[in-house]
Amino acid sequence: MNFHRQGARQIHVERRTRILREHPEVRELFGNNPYTALAVVAVVVTQTFLAFWAAERSFPILVALAFTAGAVLNHASFVLVHECVHQLVFKSRAANGLLMLFSNLPFIMPTAGSFRKYHLHHHRSLGDEAWDADVPAPWEARMVGNASWRKALWLLFFPLFYGLRPRNHPNIPLWDRLTVANLSLQILYVAAFFYGGGAAPILYLGLSSVFAIGLHPLGGRWFQEHFEMTHGQESNSYYGPGNLISFNVGYHVEHHDLAFIPWNRLPQLRRIAGKHYDSLVPVHSWTGVVLRFIFDPGMSLYSRVLRPQVPSKVKGPMDDQERFLPKVELAR
Repeated sequence: MNFHRQGARQIHVERRTRILREHPEVRELFGNNPYTALAVVAVVVTQTFLAFWAAERSFPILVALAFTAGAVLNHASFVLVHECVHQLVFKSRAANGLLMLFSNLPFIMPTAGSFRKYHLHHHRSLGDEAWDADVPAPWEARMVGNASWRKALWLLFFPLFYGLRPRNHPNIPLWDRLTVANLSLQILYVAAFFYGGGAAPILYLGLSSVFAIGLHPLGGRWFQEHFEMTHGQESNSYYGPGNLISFNVGYHVEHHDLAFIPWNRLPQLRRIAGKHYDSLVPVHSWTGVVLRFIFDPGMSLYSRVLRPQVPSKVKGPMDDQERFLPKVELAR
């Protein structure tokens, strides 16, 4: 088994160029949505309250609550971090950074600071093993193979494997001021929980995070985005009801095409430029994707499209609105 390797052609760049040329009105969708900050506050406050409430319940109820409401809320907090990473909430870079750190709080693990760096490289160098930390490491793919029990176990511990991936990219510095600030705030948040309620609320939040990106229906989102669900199609969208609880994160092809459109306007992009997406095969069920990954021997961590390594230069947020677009595209 091996990854599906193809040329350096970036389909997202090509489609973005065609869309902007044929539908210049989509530029009106560019910008910020400051009301997203209210969603961040609501998610963090609700999850904080639920953590203390769950701590007073029996262990089975705590686990059940973490699998249901907790997973949904922590998955939402991760998606909202993603909005801040792309500078889609406020115009101020610093304000987006602070909101990003706040949104990360109930996730327990200090993921936001490092996610920001690696995710921006992911957009610039999609499928490039040297720069795209979303691509499984070769050792990771070999170890998991295509046995159902190993794939299920990998998905259960996906947060751990995802956290180890930065070691595969020594060319990207792990520590900076934002990463240190992220870690410091998470330590303070966890310490406050331990002081106020002991280990139980921390356990609830930790399980919520594991379920949010692991062995759970929401875990299908990670396969939906860039696993080769249809041969030759490296990015996929999902238009189902899960978008209602995850801020339209399923519109992933659209997001990669025009990463400077906030979550609430992505369906409009899909309607305006529909002919550019109608030929793509969408994912219809996150749960179905999880089951397919586990039980289909034809699917594994190798089910990814990779391309040749190219230098990636990132100077600050790459996708600050139109600055993300090459000048040649803006002129078309």
